[in-house]
Amino acid sequence: MLALAEVENRLGGFVGDVAGALAYSIIGIILMVLGFFIVDWLTPGKLGELIWTQRNRNAALLLSSNLLGVGLIVVGAIWASEGNLVAGVISTFVFGVIGLGAMAVSFLILDAITPGKLGALVVDEEPHPAVWVSSAMHVALGGVIAMALS
Repeated sequence: MLALAEVENRLGGFVGDVAGALAYSIIGIILMVLGFFIVDWLTPGKLGELIWTQRNRNAALLLSSNLLGVGLIVVGAIWASEGNLVAGVISTFVFGVIGLGAMAVSFLILDAITPGKLGALVVDEEPHPAVWVSSAMHVALGGVIAMALS
């Protein structure tokens, strides 16, 4: 039978883990919503309508890559926090915002150095390889930022 102190210790660890999961989930959701609005701002039209109503695969791919990049950053921040919840949550938010900024800047740079307008290609009904390139950059940047945390 477990001693009362050991039960309290295990329960305290569980409660701390639940608090951490909730805190990181909330920060992750906030960052992903922010990412949605950034992609919406960078592309013509309403992103929600493009994806959910018009079923635009280009827009869905770009948003998905943004969300995956943010997810990589959150995972990296959790890993790097080494159990320090407050520092981990703060670094998740800070590095998440840096990652989202880097993704937006990379989109604008890619748009500036390639022919055509990337935003217009994203909303085109026909699949376009340029969207894959931009999407790969989003995921790669998420990985780079995540590794910068360790």
